[in-house]
Amino acid sequence: MADNFGIKEALQRLQIKDENLGTSTGNDWIDTNGEYITSSSPADGAVIAKVQVSSREAYEQTISKAEDAFKVWRKMPAPQRGEIVRQIGNALRERKEDLGKLVSYEMGKSYQEGLGEVQEMIDICDFAVGLSRQLYGLTMHSERPGHRMYEQWHALGIVGIISAFNFPVAVWSWNTMLAWVCGDVCVWKPSEKAPISALACQHIAASVFKANDLPEGISSLIIGDYKVGEYLSHDPRVPLVSATGSTRMGKLVGEAVGARLGRSLLELGGNNAIIITENADLDIAIRGALFGAVGTCGQRCTSTRRLIIHESVYDEVKNRLASAYTKLVIGNPLDEKNHVGPLIDKDAVEGYLGAIEKVKAEGGKEVVAGGVLEGEGYESGCYVKPCIYEAENHFQIVQHETFAPILYIMKYSQLEEAIQKHNGVPQGLSSAIMTTNMREAELFLSVAGSDCGIANVNIGTSGAEIGGAFGGEKETGGGRESGSDAWKAYMRRQTNTINYTTELPLAQGIKFDI
Repeated sequence: MADNFGIKEALQRLQIKDENLGTSTGNDWIDTNGEYITSSSPADGAVIAKVQVSSREAYEQTISKAEDAFKVWRKMPAPQRGEIVRQIGNALRERKEDLGKLVSYEMGKSYQEGLGEVQEMIDICDFAVGLSRQLYGLTMHSERPGHRMYEQWHALGIVGIISAFNFPVAVWSWNTMLAWVCGDVCVWKPSEKAPISALACQHIAASVFKANDLPEGISSLIIGDYKVGEYLSHDPRVPLVSATGSTRMGKLVGEAVGARLGRSLLELGGNNAIIITENADLDIAIRGALFGAVGTCGQRCTSTRRLIIHESVYDEVKNRLASAYTKLVIGNPLDEKNHVGPLIDKDAVEGYLGAIEKVKAEGGKEVVAGGVLEGEGYESGCYVKPCIYEAENHFQIVQHETFAPILYIMKYSQLEEAIQKHNGVPQGLSSAIMTTNMREAELFLSVAGSDCGIANVNIGTSGAEIGGAFGGEKETGGGRESGSDAWKAYMRRQTNTINYTTELPLAQGIKFDI
């Protein structure tokens, strides 16, 4: 492991060893004596650490501890639970640089993006602290005299969280911090492609729960492959499963959870587009498209995959974007002079190369060439060139989400045509329009405009603040996490009616006299 960026010291401070147990109910770690997952960095190919895979027996112990912890945690007043989350936020502040470095090194995103991901965790802690005093219900007027109606919200129980490699820690925090202030306990199954970042988060959270003399099982971790995800999905003791990942994975989770009439919160694929109109500020449009397409090496669910450009500015946008691509510096994500890091692994590289071959076969025209980088600094085999292809929206490969820095560009003449192309994909996560024309912007945001869960004007598709609910429609799954009223997904609603009279009138004026 190359340590010119201090990664070894960061791992030590985050309590990461060469070999780690992968099942935890807090400070208790369960030894399964089983196989190990080896986490290697796509930055240089070096082994970061090994982590033990959770067994079925370890899973059962974890769920049992979580059930016991829930009985205690749910009785604590919500503002007191918020105080615990506040302390976790402060603990994350203390470890921001170390954890950001680990996220960058294990996943491959730039160090600045790694720090940004940890900051997102801190922000959601702050949001959840305030939320702990705002879990409001409604009061309603009863049709019966001397009756009062109101609704209240109760904790669900165990929340299962399945997260993806591209945001190895932030998405966990979106779910856990809200679930915790709502009174739930959490069992986390992180991606097997980025398990070490999850270990670090579990150490940080567990230390806070222990310092407050709270029971094991409020924060639990189970590391493994898809089989561990299946345990959660099929388990009736887990009323809610929040899953982030591919549409294929989400369909399997949704089917399994639905078969037992549980709840699923799905955050799945995106195929996000920016419409650039003839009235766009092209300086902003180019910058927004550039980061959206190449940030995290195209491995965000909100990455910009398609540019739909008005014919009058098409050539200028194409040429300026191609010029900007020549200025991108690709290399070790911990080196802050680099703009783009590696793909997560060689399987992702194969997917990237396959997509390029498919778009060429369908008639796509190369604007900026792709390819795998070789030589000094690229020994891991995971570094690729961000590329651009002229394509048609109906191409099969354009309809598909490829987790790589491939951007498809296409023309339009009328805005209604652009919106039709924009919406003409199976996914519906994030969207944007670049325009200085109010009418164009408002049409895009109207019911006849973007069909995505997120719609932006004069900012790109990538990057979202925690204050708004995050999620999408169609094959993106329909789930909402993070801000606004997303907390309701983690609670059950109860309607209450109180009769404070000496009579017993029935609703709808029904008479039942004996």
